[in-house]
Amino acid sequence: MFRSIVISANEKLRNQLVSALEASHVTIVRSMDRYPTQIELMRVLRAHATEVLFIDFGSVETACEIVKLLENEASQVQIAAFHQHMDPLVLQRTMRAGVREFLTHPFEGQMMMDSLAQIKSLLDRRPVNYTTSSQIFSFLPSKAGVGTSTVALNVSAALAQKASTQVLLADFDLNSGMTRFMLKLNNKNSIHDAVERSGEMDEQLWTQMVTQVGAMHVLHAGGIQPNTHLDPSQIRNLIAFARRFYQVLCLDLSGNLEKYSIELMQESKRVVLVCTPEIPSLHLAREKLAFLRNCELADRVSIVVNRMHKNSPFSKQQVEDLLGHAVVATFPNDYHGVNRATADGTAIAHKSPMGKSIAEFAEVMIQNTLQKRISDKPNFLTNVFTARAQTIQ
Repeated sequence: MFRSIVISANEKLRNQLVSALEASHVTIVRSMDRYPTQIELMRVLRAHATEVLFIDFGSVETACEIVKLLENEASQVQIAAFHQHMDPLVLQRTMRAGVREFLTHPFEGQMMMDSLAQIKSLLDRRPVNYTTSSQIFSFLPSKAGVGTSTVALNVSAALAQKASTQVLLADFDLNSGMTRFMLKLNNKNSIHDAVERSGEMDEQLWTQMVTQVGAMHVLHAGGIQPNTHLDPSQIRNLIAFARRFYQVLCLDLSGNLEKYSIELMQESKRVVLVCTPEIPSLHLAREKLAFLRNCELADRVSIVVNRMHKNSPFSKQQVEDLLGHAVVATFPNDYHGVNRATADGTAIAHKSPMGKSIAEFAEVMIQNTLQKRISDKPNFLTNVFTARAQTIQ
């Protein structure tokens, strides 16, 4: 019927109401044995996308404070008061506080059904909408070994340095996820655990799943699990949960184009396709661009070229000509800087050449100024590339 939370320090009364609500097909996402603090309450509401709050008015003053808080912070959430018995003074206080539904023990009969029907009617007319992030960025390698995890990690770290920006880096590469190794994480929980428990996810369980690294939160892929199946519907639940808590989600994909990876890219604002200025990488980048075009995702793709140096086989312009797509950023080949960062379990130094390039790219991403596709018109370089690529297949 709707998602609700029950708050009461009276265990017997709380359990009686929970049983009555469940019998009426009301979903109880949380039963709280005390009045929460302001911060805790807002975190719980957001974690569960709560629609209705049932509050015990046993402590009238505290309950009224919660009602006032919700008026200011979550006015769409419906509130129902309950009490051990019909106390005229308590009823009067609830009405003054703006609460129109008042339930008393025993929680049964026509009055109970009428209250639930009224709440359902109000929610139908005015659904609860929680603010969710649209800043989802998927990082897709053209081929294994082009440094996509390095790019995803460092872009995430750069974004997290911005004031009031909560960033989640989630490693969805179940075959060779590198985030755990690169950051020296020892959290036993992985993306697989988070997905499996997405149906029961709350703010407490979430803190066990992620690891804070600097200013960002990280959900690693765990060990190699090639036969593990991730249910797309559970992944959708997990992403919906994360979108209510983070301003930015960075998703490190395997490049194998699993069904769940495609769905994640469809949820993403940008798909960052990482390649290097070498024929095998650029060949597969073209193949993946064609695939994404068939999936109607090409307009979301942003090409970045990693490990670019002055003697690279192809320039930025040549890469654009080959791919028929704009290159929005190039990152220098900072072999020693990346290895030092990996040895230390940190992001790359922000003052290094690559660190500066990453920071500039992160700023462009968050400002929504990424360049759009350029023409697909073929040229002589495209033809040369095609011929050379065919010889290495």
